Amino acid sequence: MAKVAIDSGACGLHTTIEAVMNGRTCRLNIDSECEAIRALAEELGEVDPFQEISFRGNGPKSLALGAEHCYHTACPVPVGIIKAVEVAAGLNLPVDASIKFIDD
Repeated sequence: MAKVAIDSGACGLHTTIEAVMNGRTCRLNIDSECEAIRALAEELGEVDPFQEISFRGNGPKSLALGAEHCYHTACPVPVGIIKAVEVAAGLNLPVDASIKFIDD
């Protein structure tokens, strides 16, 4: 299992994602303050971890649904879903990712 918390930035909305392997698929429990992410989560269901970590074939389902549902192209939640899935599936390590603005 992998659990992540995402603070999306300027919108101020928070999302929690829990990813649990269920055989060869990954079940997602997504709790979000954002109505667009809730709609994405409702449609997403279970995912194939190998599809989620590759742009080959149909590419990640979470990114396709992000393009359909998210209001902002820079929303970090679809990528956060992929990070949770890859860790739950044992395909990556649970290491935080971040984007920080630098004042020069």
